[in-house]
Amino acid sequence: MTFPENLKYTKDHEWMRVEGEVGWIGVTDYAQGELGDVVFVELPAVGSKLEQGKSFGTIEAVKAVSDLYAPVTGEVVEINKEVADSPEVVNKEPYERGWMVKVRIANPTELSALLDAAAYRKLIGK
Repeated sequence: MTFPENLKYTKDHEWMRVEGEVGWIGVTDYAQGELGDVVFVELPAVGSKLEQGKSFGTIEAVKAVSDLYAPVTGEVVEINKEVADSPEVVNKEPYERGWMVKVRIANPTELSALLDAAAYRKLIGK
C-alpha cells in the first residue's frame, strides 16, 4: 500500500494532488483495497460545483457502494473518462490513471484541513 508524500488526504479516504489553482481527486490505495474490485464510478458533470466534505459521486465495488467526498470546494473542470469507461483502473493505479475529477479550487485555505501522508497513515493504522 502506498501513500505518496506529494498528495493531500481526507479522513474519508480521498486524495488530492494540487498544482496551482487546480486539484486532481481520487480514492486512496487503502480505499480501493477495502472496497475490492471497482465495477462502476458515478462522476459529476463538467461545470458541477463541489462543496468541501459533501458527496460528489459514488464508487461501486463488488463488496460495497461508497460516496466520494470533495476534499475542497471548487468547480469540476474535467472528469476522467477512462475511469468512467474502465473503473477497474482505480484498483490498478489509484494515484495515476485512476484519478476521478479535476477541479478548480475555489478556496485554497481549505487545503489546510487535509492530511499529509504521515497523518493519513496514522489515521488508518499503517
